[in-house]
Formats: sequence, structure tokens, C-alpha cells
Amino acid sequence: MKKKINTRMIGIAILAIIITMIGITSIFYGLFTDQVKRDLSVSAKLLKDTHYFESVNEDTEKIDLSTDMDELRVTWIASDGMVIYDNDTDALSLENHLDRPEIRDAFLYGEGESVRRSDTMNRNTFYYAILLDNETVLRVATDTESIWAVFVSAAPLALLIILGIMSICVVFSTVLTRQLIKPIETMGEHIEDAGFETPYKELEPFANTIRKQHMDILSAAKARQDFTANVSHELKTPLTAISGYAELLQGGMVSEDQKQHFYQEIIKNSDRLLALINDIIRLSELDRSEKEPQFSEFDLYDAVNEFMEGLKVGAAGKGISLEFTGEHCIIRGNKDMIRELTENLVQNGIRYNNPGGKVIVRVIKKDRPVLIVKDDGIGIPASDQERVFERFYRVDKSRSKATGGTGLGLAIVKHIVELHDAKILLDSAPGVGTTIEVVF
Repeated sequence: MKKKINTRMIGIAILAIIITMIGITSIFYGLFTDQVKRDLSVSAKLLKDTHYFESVNEDTEKIDLSTDMDELRVTWIASDGMVIYDNDTDALSLENHLDRPEIRDAFLYGEGESVRRSDTMNRNTFYYAILLDNETVLRVATDTESIWAVFVSAAPLALLIILGIMSICVVFSTVLTRQLIKPIETMGEHIEDAGFETPYKELEPFANTIRKQHMDILSAAKARQDFTANVSHELKTPLTAISGYAELLQGGMVSEDQKQHFYQEIIKNSDRLLALINDIIRLSELDRSEKEPQFSEFDLYDAVNEFMEGLKVGAAGKGISLEFTGEHCIIRGNKDMIRELTENLVQNGIRYNNPGGKVIVRVIKKDRPVLIVKDDGIGIPASDQERVFERFYRVDKSRSKATGGTGLGLAIVKHIVELHDAKILLDSAPGVGTTIEVVF
């Protein structure tokens, strides 16, 4: 970053110098040419006042301006365009001048001027012509360097100036860059300090975003670490139980009456282990899926009604009544994920209910489609309500394991809700029950 700033500052300085030099040279060259034209006009009028050119019958051999005006060419042209006198060349050798623009303008308007460029000589010749009282024209001319020649002659000095300014820019840009970057580096060192004041007000939103992302990364890393530890613990428990029961059976240390119980415990822990693995795999799929889920429009009421048929059997087996009511409303989502969400919420309502309890599922349309799952079970204390959607978090660990809960159901629900850009609301009280609303 420092190198880029230095390079660009030097580049800007060089560009500014070049543009300034071109601009100033053009301006002064324009002023110079205006001055040349004015000088020619004054010279022509002064020559007119010398009375050398009053009569066309004047002996031109007596007119000698070659020594007095080495840089000024004087030409006297008759009314027919023929050259009467020229201080630089034999007049008889010169062609007719009526086609020259400055001569033509002088005969028409009393005076005329023009500039002719010589690309080979890299010079400009300025002409000024004035009509005399005797209907002849007096023209004066002078040569100057072209603007390109001026640029070429100024190039060595310009290069020296550019080198000098580049040296100065290198020093100043290094110092300035260090002063600009130092506060940013300091901010980077204090990125975790929420109370650190951002050195530049313009960087405050950027700093807040970086700080938030940094905290999110740390939080995500801790969550992964906790998840790994929890997975290890959760898998270890059923595996230990299965291994222990199997060893006892293998060693013949179990009576015939107890074998059936041991077999049931092995099956129960195997089912629990399989459920844990399935939920872990599902969470990993939701976490790592790079493709957007396939969404379509469907009737939420019809979909949930279809899912309920399979859930009623499980509820009846545990003595829980399951009711479903609602109204038709269309949502855009992934039907398989909505099934998974509904099953997890209803199974939680069944699992954490009391014998003879009730789970009510409703689909209604307020401002938006809403799926409601309400139970009259054990409820959730206020202190635990913010954490129930965390992975492996259980309010009643002993009951959760006894009923086959993995502690991942609500974490999966939360993930699906986020993928559908929906909102989940929880209302619960111990001994009263729990109501969960998913607002699409």
C-alpha cells in the first residue's frame, strides 16, 4: 500500500509538471506571438514615416536597410503585386505577391497579417503589411522559433525540474504515507478493542465492520470448537453404553432374565447414535451447502397437513393428542426443508410434554404466513429461552436423552428459518407450555 501511494503521488507530480509546463509554454508563446505582431506593426508604421517609400519612382538602390535591420525583412510591393524592393533578396528575382494573404488583405482593408510555418526549418515567419498613401504596400517580416522548437529547447531544463521535484516528492510522499498509514496500523493492533477511537472518521464504518467480522470469526471458531467437543461427548455416551452391554453379554455375566433388557438398551443406544449422526450430517449439509436451495411456491396449509399424518402415529403412541387447524396461504420455499422444520417442532412438542398433553399446529395468515406449534408441556425457563436454538443445548438433559432427543432439532430449525429469510418467535413458561411461531 505504501509503495502504491508513493508511486501514484510521484506520477501525479510528474503529470502535473508536464501539464503545467505545456500550459505555461502555450500561454507565453501566445503572448510572445502577439508581441511580435505588435512590433511588426510598429516597425511598418515607423518605416512608412521615413518617407523612403513615398514614390514608386524612388531609386531603390538608395534604400539600404540590410545593416540596420538584420532580423527584419522589408518588402515593398507595387499595386500590381510586383516587388519593388526587398532588403534581403534581389527584387527582380521575386515572383508576384498578389496571392499572398497579407498583401491581399492590405490592398482590401489597409493592413494584413499572416504566419507561415516552415516544418523543415522548424521556424515560423510572421508577416505584417500596410497600405501606403501611394497605393503600394509595405510589408515587414521576421522569423521566430516554432512552439515545438521552444518545447525542445526547454526540454533539458524541464527534465532537471522534473528530477528535482521527483526527489522532493519521494521524500514528502514517504513521510506523508507513513503519517497516513500509521493510524490505520494502530487501529489494526486494537481491532479487538471496542472502545478504541478510530483515527479517521471516514474509516469508522469500515472499522466497525472489520471488528464485527473479527468477532464473528472468533465466535464461529469457538462454536466449532464447542461443537466438536459436544459431538465427541454425545457420541461417546451411547457408544460406551453399547460397548459395556456387549462386553457383559460376551462374558456370560448376564442372567437369562437380564439379557432381554440388555438387548433393548443396545438397540436404544444404537438408535440414539444413529439419530445423532443423522442430525450432525444434516447440520453439516446446511452449513456447507454452496448451492441455493430449490425454492417453489406451494400452499403451506396443504403441505403441513400432509406432514401431520405421519406425526399423529408417534403422538398417539406417547398418549399425546395432535390437532391441526388453519387456512390456505402460499409461501415460497423448499418443501422438504419445511417438512423437516415442522417435524422437529412437533416432535419437540411431543417429547417435552406430559402424559395426556396436547400439541396444536396452526397455519394462519396475519400480515404474512405463520406456522404455529403450541404445546402444554413442561415449558422453558426464561433464562434458557435464548439458548435453546444452540447446538446440543438442552433444558432438561436427563429427559432429553430419555426421550431420544439429540439436542440438534432446534438448531436445524433455526438454520432452515434463516435460509427462508423467515423469523422465529418463542413464548414459553415452565409448567404452562411452549408456543413457537415461524413467520415467513
